[in-house]
Amino acid sequence: MGFFDYITKIDFSILYYIQEHLRCSFLDFLMPLFGFIQEGGMVWIVISIILICFKKTRYCGFAILLAMGIDTLITEFTLKNIICRVRPCNYNDLKISIDMLVSRPDSYGFPSNHSASAFAAATALLVTLKKKRWAILGYILATAIALSRLYVFVHFPSDVLVGAIVGSLIALLVCFLMKKTGFKEFLIHKNIIER
Repeated sequence: MGFFDYITKIDFSILYYIQEHLRCSFLDFLMPLFGFIQEGGMVWIVISIILICFKKTRYCGFAILLAMGIDTLITEFTLKNIICRVRPCNYNDLKISIDMLVSRPDSYGFPSNHSASAFAAATALLVTLKKKRWAILGYILATAIALSRLYVFVHFPSDVLVGAIVGSLIALLVCFLMKKTGFKEFLIHKNIIER
């Protein structure tokens, strides 16, 4: 048994547990919404645009957008197509019947870009904002988005975990480079929105 086979066996046991013991009508309604608001990173893009409008939070807004953009290039367009891991919902030999709450994606699943982008944004909030309560809210939302991917059966737990790690690391790197290159100071002192 190879490494991915071993991990997949553990992943399926977690997913089956969720499907058999945690499914309920409230979560069946709620969990797909988390995936929907993260689709295309829309929730974070809206937050970023609002943050960019204010000098005090402009660095944070740009850090979120850059981290999510780089993350999407790496996870969605590169890693998924190199690793080619099939999503759990697309396996033919499932041990239980799955009532899908969302359409079955036809792209590969490893790593989860929903999770990577959400954790990239939350990490950018943590690194760039003085008031850490916003970062805590960001991590709560990112965690809900990641868990929703398991609940709706479109990702394995390892897809989500690696996505969260990759997204967080990319955000840390983006924030570090923005500081080192002087781009952070440029954003803080530049009047981007002229009246």
